[in-house]
Amino acid sequence: MRDVWGRALRACGYLLLALGAGMLTLLVLPFTLVVALTIPVSGVGLFVFPRWLRLVARWADWNRGRAARLLGVESPALSLPAERSLLTLVRRPAVLRLLLWTPVFALVSMVFGLLGLLGPGMMLNTVQMLLWWAFPPDLQPMQFGFPVDGWGVALGVAAVQLVAGTVITVWVVPPAARLHARLCVRLLAPSERERREELATRVDELQRTRAGVVDAHGAELRRIERDLHDGTQARLVAIAMQLGVAKEAVADPTVAALLEQAHTGTEEAMSELRDVIRGIYPPILADRGLPGALAALAGRTTLPVRLDVTDPGTLPVAVETAAYYAVTESVTNAVRHSGADSVTVRLSREGKAGAEEKRGDLLTLTVTDDGRGGADETAGSGIQGLRRRVAALDGRVSVHSPEGGPTVIGVELPCGS
Repeated sequence: MRDVWGRALRACGYLLLALGAGMLTLLVLPFTLVVALTIPVSGVGLFVFPRWLRLVARWADWNRGRAARLLGVESPALSLPAERSLLTLVRRPAVLRLLLWTPVFALVSMVFGLLGLLGPGMMLNTVQMLLWWAFPPDLQPMQFGFPVDGWGVALGVAAVQLVAGTVITVWVVPPAARLHARLCVRLLAPSERERREELATRVDELQRTRAGVVDAHGAELRRIERDLHDGTQARLVAIAMQLGVAKEAVADPTVAALLEQAHTGTEEAMSELRDVIRGIYPPILADRGLPGALAALAGRTTLPVRLDVTDPGTLPVAVETAAYYAVTESVTNAVRHSGADSVTVRLSREGKAGAEEKRGDLLTLTVTDDGRGGADETAGSGIQGLRRRVAALDGRVSVHSPEGGPTVIGVELPCGS
């Protein structure tokens, strides 16, 4: 029962506030008309009218937020585009919705607000009926056209008003408040077409932002690789040489043994550092580009590797690195697990547009081996890691490996900016 009355009181409060908001919104209409009339009269409206619309939009958005909170739903905020041209601005769907919302909200809010005032008002009026005896004879209260001049009439009228007020407050006002709130939210909600356009705009913006982040990340990886290669690795090489010279010059066997251990540890550290550098950004990519790096990979692979590679031109660093590691991982898997006699690598760059999704500039590569097939992605982390690396660039990986072979791994990487 407490929840019922709690909902009823919240609904009454909402409608009473809507009554006041409706009255204020009713005043907005003539002001909007006056501001609009200043456009042809003095031209001042060209400057004032867009700012007035944004002020009205903030007022509408405040009422939309109240309605959404009553309904317990999410509702997108009303935002007007930052247009300088008045003609372009008033043609925007958001502005048209705002201009429609203003008169409708004003009228509906006053009607529903009076309903929110009626129920509690009838309940409070019962107090006046019960105090009929305190009024002077010439100011006796009237109800339903009859004077209340006795306890019988007073109690009867008070009971009717109390029941009617309770019914209106508990069972009529909450649905009316929700209906008003839904209407307010619906009038300001964007259409399905606007949602699609907004989503497309956000997707384009995210793609541009992601491309910038990926490029910046790739440039940072190249900087780190260069600093490690030219700085840290060079220092370790120098230290290893100095330790080697010191080891040969020392006569004390104990000191020589310690220097030998230090020299060995330094060489191990250099080997680990080279692995780290290759993992960050293979130096061969910076030196020879992707085609040259793939040729070097083919030259040091124990299986015959046939390359069908066209010059992809300038690629984003992250895309170039992901393509190189995709080929490296695929060739390594073929050598270790497939029992293949040969591997074929094809790489090209092309434009491609699907019916539903514009992929744009694509770097496509396939690695095919003539092994036994039956590749199991769950057996290791190689292909799964490849999928994660490619997915981070909004790319795609396909694996076709039937029993008996061949195994074909295809990768598509968007490389347009």
